[in-house]
Amino acid sequence: MWKIPSNPAGLPRTEPKSVAPRLFGVLMALAISPFAQATELLDFRVWTSPDKTRAVLDLSGAVEYQLFTLEGPDRVVLDLRSVSAAKAFAPVSNDGDLVQKVRTGPRDNGSLRVVLDLAGSAKAQSFLLPPAAQYGHRLVVDLYPSATKQKVSAEPAKPVKKLDRGSNRDVVIAIDAGHGGEDPGAIGLHGTYEKDVALAIAKVVKADLDKLPGFKGVLVRTGDYYIPHLKRPAKARDARADLFVSIHADAFENRNVKGSSVFILSNRRASSEAAKFLANRANQSDLVGGVSLSDKDETLAAVLLDLSQGASTGVSKSVGTKVINALGNVGPTHKGHVEGGSFAVLTAPDIPSILVETGYISNPEEEKRLRSKRWQKKIAAAIAAGIEDYFYAYPPTDTWLANNRSEGSHVVARGETLSGIAQRHSVSLRRLRSANDLRGDMVKVGEVLKIPAS
Repeated sequence: MWKIPSNPAGLPRTEPKSVAPRLFGVLMALAISPFAQATELLDFRVWTSPDKTRAVLDLSGAVEYQLFTLEGPDRVVLDLRSVSAAKAFAPVSNDGDLVQKVRTGPRDNGSLRVVLDLAGSAKAQSFLLPPAAQYGHRLVVDLYPSATKQKVSAEPAKPVKKLDRGSNRDVVIAIDAGHGGEDPGAIGLHGTYEKDVALAIAKVVKADLDKLPGFKGVLVRTGDYYIPHLKRPAKARDARADLFVSIHADAFENRNVKGSSVFILSNRRASSEAAKFLANRANQSDLVGGVSLSDKDETLAAVLLDLSQGASTGVSKSVGTKVINALGNVGPTHKGHVEGGSFAVLTAPDIPSILVETGYISNPEEEKRLRSKRWQKKIAAAIAAGIEDYFYAYPPTDTWLANNRSEGSHVVARGETLSGIAQRHSVSLRRLRSANDLRGDMVKVGEVLKIPAS
């Protein structure tokens, strides 16, 4: 509180005439709403995923806005109160081509109008996000293309098949590239985004697995867009995956820390997720191990879930061990063994799941390697080799691999020897030579060897 001093000497009081206006001005400034202060539209970004297009407006502060859509041509209009544009926006880069251009213009009432020109009609949903991590205030607009504008196939819709994978199916590996879209993940010292490294390696892992007889890779994220954590294992379940592999690149405040790591879900987090799943099982539409728990009593449901989760955890650790060993053959590992962690993407109780940290992007040396296509191929090859090792030894009974292991194959990687390959596949060196008509132990990088039954 301001206090006017007393005047015992009877001097003329001149201070109040100047203090009062200043006090009134300060109080008025404090009373002004933050929305009345100047806010700038800093940037505009677009991300396209299979089901929607997300537009993100980066703002320097909080904002009030109105959204509406118009037809002929189709467009989304945003009126931002007390906002100015920091720059002009060029046509946007958008693979889905739904948002073709963004235009801005001031309004008479002091607001800024932002117009998104669309290629077709779409349903718009919007929300505001507060500052988080490297981001400031954001206005997010999700656009869902109208069904009437989508292409209609001339063929009748095929009925959904029940869970029947036959007796000669591929081993299906769901490969999840971490982060994506407006979530870049960790950022290296030289500006490398974890989301880009993860997607690049995931694509090579899929390509390597697809080359192996009896294997099929499925990408959870195929482009630069974000998928919520809990929806990622759900996509693996939709693909009837035998294994879920999430690809990341770690970061730490100490830039000297380096090495790849493999994680499975910790026992504590697994127990917590099992309790949560059982509590909500009446509303669960998902199958656990091919069996619905919604119609089971509490005891039976708990037993079935425990069996499924125990089996998945065992497979996860075994696969993870194969992968971390393979990674150790191409570069440093952080601890050299499978670790337990609390990761939301690993919480599926019925799908074996591992999370691979391909290196520390916060380490300048490893950041440089992770940017290299050559290094990405080495890391991907090691991940694929670890997966191949496990499923070749323990193929699901209904797979082609289980019925045709007598004609397995192995692609020779740099640094491998014939004796090492024989040991890896549990066959004798003599039988491996015989199966491939080899007189000596020399093998060439890239050569495909036949693996006889162990």
